[in-house]
Amino acid sequence: MKTWTIAILLLVMLGACRKDPVIVQEEVDGPFLLALPLGAPSPLIPENNPLTVASVTLGKALFFDPRLSRDGTISCASCHFPDRAFSDTVALSRGVDGLTGMRNAPSLGNVVYHTAMFRDGGVDDLERQVIAPVEDPVEMDHSLQGAVDAVANDLEYQRKSQLAYGRPLDAFVITRAIASYERTLISGWSRYDRYMYGGELPALNESEVRGLALFNSELLNCTACHNGFDLSDHSYQNIGQYLTYADPGRERISLDPGDAGKFKVPSLRNVAMTGPYMHDGAMATLEEVVDHFASGGQPHPNRSPLLTNFALSAEERTDLIAFLNALTDERSLDQVP
Repeated sequence: MKTWTIAILLLVMLGACRKDPVIVQEEVDGPFLLALPLGAPSPLIPENNPLTVASVTLGKALFFDPRLSRDGTISCASCHFPDRAFSDTVALSRGVDGLTGMRNAPSLGNVVYHTAMFRDGGVDDLERQVIAPVEDPVEMDHSLQGAVDAVANDLEYQRKSQLAYGRPLDAFVITRAIASYERTLISGWSRYDRYMYGGELPALNESEVRGLALFNSELLNCTACHNGFDLSDHSYQNIGQYLTYADPGRERISLDPGDAGKFKVPSLRNVAMTGPYMHDGAMATLEEVVDHFASGGQPHPNRSPLLTNFALSAEERTDLIAFLNALTDERSLDQVP
């Protein structure tokens, strides 16, 4: 066989044995498409922590992970139940070792629109809000670094951390990821919203429409504080719940005695699901809440001048509570798969 023929055969054999190069496609993160109901304002998303698929899915996993607590028993979801509009079920929220906390955990619905967190407004962004329950000795009772160490070997967490933030899982990532997930908890899918923003008049029955009229009336003056899309102006008010408050409320932050007994006005969205009510969960039912406001409250020196006593007939009381029930979302607040 001639030399050139042997060379050709060798080239053919080598070509047949050669494998095509393996192309490894780099995984890429993308924006999280947040669904907004009719009438909802633009969400307040910080430029330095945009919502991405990796950040919010990581945040959700961390939100439900009890390893962030000292004894591995308490997660964020232990006090913020998805089926209760991310509020608690007990008067005073409980932490590690069954310890009783200072306050009732409020709903996280629409926190994306809040500029101050907690019932006293003690933290002004969601990223820093994450730190407080982790390090509170009667909540999760952990150091933030200890929480990081507890989940540092989770490969899926590390993968999403690199995707979303370009860095290994650390305190920076945990606070931002959980904050991102919390910003996706949008409330605004109730029958009230279909009636008010969608123009679906049959969405509310006659009793609920009468209740809405009462709610908007000057007699009750509910809309002085419970207004706007979130049905709260997020101000701090003393509603005369007590003559002497065990919890100083806003005064704890401002150190102003004029703020004693003042707490952030809660949203009324999903209010039928978020009892017990008030900062200390002292009122178990909406009927108790309506009766309190009808009484005008206790004459505390800081009681809001917006409170006035009023009288309702049995039918009016029923109508008002029927309207409050119509503020319940018809779908889950959770948008993250």
